[in-house]
Amino acid sequence: MDTALDRDGLAAFLRGRREALQPEDVGLRRGPRRRTSGLRREEVAELCDMSADYLARLERGSGSQPSAQMAAAIARGLRLTPDERDHLFLLCGHRRQPQHRGDTHISPGLLRVMDRLQDTPAQIVGPIGETLLQTPPAVALLGDETRHTGPARSALYRWFTDPRARDRYLPEDHHLHSRVYVAVLRTVMTAQGPGSPAASLVADLQEYPEFTELWHRQEVGLRWSNAKRFVHPEVGRLDLFCQTLLDPDQSQSLLIFTASPGTESNDKLSLLTVLGTETFA
Repeated sequence: MDTALDRDGLAAFLRGRREALQPEDVGLRRGPRRRTSGLRREEVAELCDMSADYLARLERGSGSQPSAQMAAAIARGLRLTPDERDHLFLLCGHRRQPQHRGDTHISPGLLRVMDRLQDTPAQIVGPIGETLLQTPPAVALLGDETRHTGPARSALYRWFTDPRARDRYLPEDHHLHSRVYVAVLRTVMTAQGPGSPAASLVADLQEYPEFTELWHRQEVGLRWSNAKRFVHPEVGRLDLFCQTLLDPDQSQSLLIFTASPGTESNDKLSLLTVLGTETFA
């Protein structure tokens, strides 16, 4: 059962966290005229995907109760640690997020790295393949993978249930992708246990023959190669490298895609980075 909204405590906490954040913490430049201690209210509002007026009312202790979704957005925008995130939820009148749901909260460390990669295809992925955040070049390369809801939030689920999920990957690599996805899911389910999102995903996928056949193989420890071969609908094939930065506390991964300098794939990747998704749409 949810608790009562602590307006004064929430107001003080939001003001304190905003004043503690510096422009460099969120990938912003510090202009010569900046006099604000910490971030401006408008900057934090944009990071939290909310209006500056609503944030001002919350900081005065007069705003309406933030929903759980809004509280999660505030936690991400303010770069809160998991403990700070739980504290914020209680101040907002919500119970702490269950442990497995906490996997959707991106750690401040990964966000700081992500802030500096806005001109590079990069995305943060949860333990069962939920894309939590993408840079604009990653959207241009892979499409908007954060728009999905329900089980389809997992790229693993989409891989076995939606043929379109395989369109941007070289057909010769599909079978290996399937085996690796299943092996990764088995490892995550064992770690999370019964009743977890991973266990639920396994149950959802049992009706799909390809998944079921691979699941019965009991394979573990399979991993993707750093070399990735994509087929983009506009620029064609790209041979890229994927570097992975793992946050062990949150079970999240930051994936960074690059191409060898001087190659055709590098030229195509540069084109995607410059043009983004608007031209192709």
